Amino acid sequence: MKILITGASSGIGAELARVYAKTDNELILLARRKERLQILQEELSLYAKSVEIIVVDVTEFDELQEKIKLIGTLDMVILNAGISIGHSMDITPFKDFKKLYDVNLLSNHAILEILLPHFKAQKHGKIVFISSLASLISMPSSKAYSSSKRALNAYAEGIRYKFKKDGIKVINVLPGFIKSELTDKNSFHMPFLLSTKDGVRKIVKAIENNKCFYPFPLRFYLIISFLKVLPQYLRDKIVNSIN
Repeated sequence: MKILITGASSGIGAELARVYAKTDNELILLARRKERLQILQEELSLYAKSVEIIVVDVTEFDELQEKIKLIGTLDMVILNAGISIGHSMDITPFKDFKKLYDVNLLSNHAILEILLPHFKAQKHGKIVFISSLASLISMPSSKAYSSSKRALNAYAEGIRYKFKKDGIKVINVLPGFIKSELTDKNSFHMPFLLSTKDGVRKIVKAIENNKCFYPFPLRFYLIISFLKVLPQYLRDKIVNSIN
């Protein structure tokens, strides 16, 4: 299987690469940090059929697309690249807001604009989006991040409907808190925090089972779902008390 993983230099992306480093898999690892990718490439070359690295900032859209064009056909792409700008009740500066959307949303379309015709032509392929439980309810301290991931959910849903008849599987994974560089920025208590290995184990299981929508941990998802069905005034009161 030929697999492209974005945001592969650390955290969830690097651990996904380790899981898929098997003798029959060709890995393509994409991120902006060259040294980290090279270290991972050296580590995983002992196990995978091949390991190629692509060094690019996913917000450099023209360069990104040119490098994706060189890949050719794939069996699966895991769109894991994502950033957070932390939690704050202040108004997010436009520059930070735009960068967050560029990474968390627009880079995925830049990649899929190139890959989707290949998937459609070969009549198979998997597209895995790494979203977030934060997309389901927008806390006032993370409105930029939450809204970018909610937009990603809508995009993933549309791609799934559009290309289902072409044999393309679209899997949208919504993790809660998983130990990574992204969550290391958080200074608050993170309920149901999972280790990187445990979180990735659940993601891989969702991929194997072709789950079109997979939020986890289940208890955290149920709490959020309960909040969403409450009357608006009551939900507002609870959310504001949490913040």
